[in-house]
Amino acid sequence: MKPRELALWHARGRQLVGAAFVLAPGLAGSAWIGSDARRRPVKVLARAFGARDLAIGLGIVIALDRGTPVRGWIEAGTLSDGIDTVASLLAGSSIPPAIRWPCVALGAGSAALGAYLAPQLDELDPIPGETPEAALTGHPAQR
Repeated sequence: MKPRELALWHARGRQLVGAAFVLAPGLAGSAWIGSDARRRPVKVLARAFGARDLAIGLGIVIALDRGTPVRGWIEAGTLSDGIDTVASLLAGSSIPPAIRWPCVALGAGSAALGAYLAPQLDELDPIPGETPEAALTGHPAQR
């Protein structure tokens, strides 16, 4: 798979995770931190996390669609994933190991993928019309 295609799928996965945390913060959060995610104050943070990932994912897709700089968007996702990974490690035993370690692996893997992709996507031609997310967010194809 070419770096652009991989970045597009990675961004769409980020959008999916983000949307899950925004729409169902207790459920999505439980997959990351366990039952504490069902508490109302924790849902606030889960929704904020989800909005961040949704926005970064959309930014990547729209930038790829337009052929505009995408590296910074990917690096923002990489930084976020790295911090999420470290936060999960710092939480230690407050997160059940059966949940913590898969989340650490997912976050670290996502950060590593972003670090691999970012330098490869400095200069791109636009791919107008290939990303429905761009049109849905008010960025219709420009030919």
